[in-house]
Amino acid sequence: MQFKRRENLKPSEKLLVLVGSKNPVKISCTEDAFTQAFNRSFLVEGIHAFSGVPDQPMGDEQTLLGAKNRAQNSRDVFPEANFWVGIEGGVDEDAYGMFAFAWIYILGKNGRKGQAKTGCFYLPKKVADLVKDGMELGKADDLIFEKENSKQSGGSVGILTKGVVNRSAYYEQAIILALIPFLNENIY
Repeated sequence: MQFKRRENLKPSEKLLVLVGSKNPVKISCTEDAFTQAFNRSFLVEGIHAFSGVPDQPMGDEQTLLGAKNRAQNSRDVFPEANFWVGIEGGVDEDAYGMFAFAWIYILGKNGRKGQAKTGCFYLPKKVADLVKDGMELGKADDLIFEKENSKQSGGSVGILTKGVVNRSAYYEQAIILALIPFLNENIY
């Protein structure tokens, strides 16, 4: 597939956004967020991109690194795109227990970068114990809540909010926040 460079595009032509994941939730929420933020259509595709972090990242530093690596590795694979997006979910602990969150990292063709973090929410002890024992959060959710491949649908946040906030909506706001430097190029 051949894509035109951004500077040669007509206003009606779609810009290409690559998401460093084949997860349909991550691809869909990226398309929705870009469309809302820029009030135009985009061609959004997912590709397998190595995160360089464990399957279940722990802490801000490791999770943000995973998102950056996914965006950068997507750019390395397909430099013709206009934007590259890395989305990485992680967990951390504090005095109240284990909580989940995600980092979003976006690279633009013009060299601009943006990043944002989702809100966080605490995990039930049974789920947290499995994660502490080395299980990835999505698999722990599937086991505890008797689901199948929940990370490609509502995810933990969808399960725990009973569908009020699904995984797509959860990521979408953070993607839009990571786009702030692209929406305000004159001040970033």
